[in-house]
Amino acid sequence: MPVSDSPQTANTFTNDALGNDDATALAGRIRNREVSVTEVTQAAIDRLQKAEPLVHGVAAERYQQMLEAAAKLDKEKSLADAPFFTGVPTFIKDNTNVEGMPTRQGSASVPEGRPVDHTSPFAQQMLAQGFLCLGKSTMPEFGFNASTEPVHDAPTRNPWNLAYSSGASSGGAAALVASGAVPIAHANDGGGSIRIPAAVCGLIGLKPTRGRLILNDASHSLPVDILSDGVVSRSVRDTANFFYQAERYLRNPKLPAIGRVEGSSDKRLKIGLVIDSINGHKTDDMTRRTVEATARKLEAQGHVVESVDTPVNSSFPDDFALYWGLLAFGMKMNGRKMIHPDFDKRRVDGLTQGLDKMFKRGFYRMPAVLWRLRRARFEYANAITDFDAVLTPTLGHTTPKLGHLTPKVPFDVLFDRLTRYANFTPLANVTGSPALSIPMAMTPDNLPISVQLMGKHGDERTLLELAFALESEYSPWAAPMG
Repeated sequence: MPVSDSPQTANTFTNDALGNDDATALAGRIRNREVSVTEVTQAAIDRLQKAEPLVHGVAAERYQQMLEAAAKLDKEKSLADAPFFTGVPTFIKDNTNVEGMPTRQGSASVPEGRPVDHTSPFAQQMLAQGFLCLGKSTMPEFGFNASTEPVHDAPTRNPWNLAYSSGASSGGAAALVASGAVPIAHANDGGGSIRIPAAVCGLIGLKPTRGRLILNDASHSLPVDILSDGVVSRSVRDTANFFYQAERYLRNPKLPAIGRVEGSSDKRLKIGLVIDSINGHKTDDMTRRTVEATARKLEAQGHVVESVDTPVNSSFPDDFALYWGLLAFGMKMNGRKMIHPDFDKRRVDGLTQGLDKMFKRGFYRMPAVLWRLRRARFEYANAITDFDAVLTPTLGHTTPKLGHLTPKVPFDVLFDRLTRYANFTPLANVTGSPALSIPMAMTPDNLPISVQLMGKHGDERTLLELAFALESEYSPWAAPMG
């Protein structure tokens, strides 16, 4: 992409210790002592200092501490038997505890500065792979929004075009990875929060099957567990290797193992195609064309693609909306117990306030809503019995400019905009099925357009194999941003 024709970007790729490597290649060079961990860590810090004034993806940092950890690793006689991603810099999202760092959940309602005294079990599973956590990444308040635009802080900007959203709720993670500051970062997903920022920042984002990884801290308290942790990365193999290594740390025996996925498969699959959302909002033309073009690529690879009805009950959009409201109500009611003893519910943003009020108006419907949401897993499984995967848009339309989804917008307007935008991702959260976002095109404004592949319960492997094949057809990193 010619620099002169590109909008303002945040591109930190340069000829330093990080180079243009993904996390897998970088880990290999560290393991082989081609580059020191200190050099890699310092290069990441230098890139962060260049990127951060532009994208604002860092919620808190601990650079000096990680330089000290890097120096210790460089003194080891050999890294041959070290964890796979030893020395690779990363970030943990600001709703996940890391000992010695604050966890503010992207909200002004949580006081600044107080570090937590423990690391969450999932963060332990991730960091056991050898990553060096340089800090916490930004997010919208409690992860409720689809754009990282907290009212009390600067918005997180899309590195491909700084006038646009980086998505959410893992928007900071995606911005830091897409800008080149780190090759991979933690993300989690309660309604699309891995896949949405991955989609708009041109990354790979896999929401795994429910229970694939150690449960999120909040999962145990939810009547329907919609939460999953994972990563956003610039390559399919980084995401595949992350899940393989996570399974080696701890594997859920109730699920089939993903195993090591290293490329596409020769299997010829039957893939369902859904282009418009069940909530009645039509997908925009550019996104529609991208999904249709992806379907043709899959057919050219030998797969059978057939249109299929949205595999869920027609009440799903309204049911999920009320459940979304329940989460906001619970956060306001129990914030001091769940998040911080000095939580101040008066300082939550307009989206949280609006969701809370929406729930209070419709709370009497909750028993029936929970019954239907719990049944959604079985309805989805039944609907795709004859298919190996389902292809959909990741989002209902292309990436919006900053301000379109700010919590400062009146709630009714914002809620309508969110339901038109983030209307394909929540189904996988409620059903617990895996779903993967992969970039397949670019807009004239230099922004990625992505598609979503949804799979059967426990079958991340098929999605990763399909993603490997599609990545060979198209990757925005083959022609990086200007």
